[in-house]
Amino acid sequence: MTITMRAGGEADELLRKVETLSGQNLAGCYQCGTCAASCPLRGSMDLGPDAIIRHLRFGLPDVLDRQSFWVCVGCDGCVERCPRDIDIARIMGALRQISIQENGDHLVVAQLPAAALRKLPPIALVASMRRNTG
Repeated sequence: MTITMRAGGEADELLRKVETLSGQNLAGCYQCGTCAASCPLRGSMDLGPDAIIRHLRFGLPDVLDRQSFWVCVGCDGCVERCPRDIDIARIMGALRQISIQENGDHLVVAQLPAAALRKLPPIALVASMRRNTG
């Protein structure tokens, strides 16, 4: 498979935004895969944390259309094990923030039926509250 890098434009802008918001230097990642191997939710992600970083660095399209950064619960297992001390959880948080800024928040907790609210994990409600009150 040949990976074609896009030069400049939206890809560079997204990379810069992620690095600025997360405070992380994605060029430090050497794609060892430790973060993906450490992630308890990797099986539920459409791209592993290492692949998200690779997509950002190479300017591959549709990173913000992925669901991986929404699946990440910020358990910090990847952060604790990263040999380059990259805080992947912060990168995922930055992607969530950028996605909300660009696409809007599609979940309005006040409009959910009571039965759905009882099934939601507490972290979903806390995350929604933080996004809507920040």
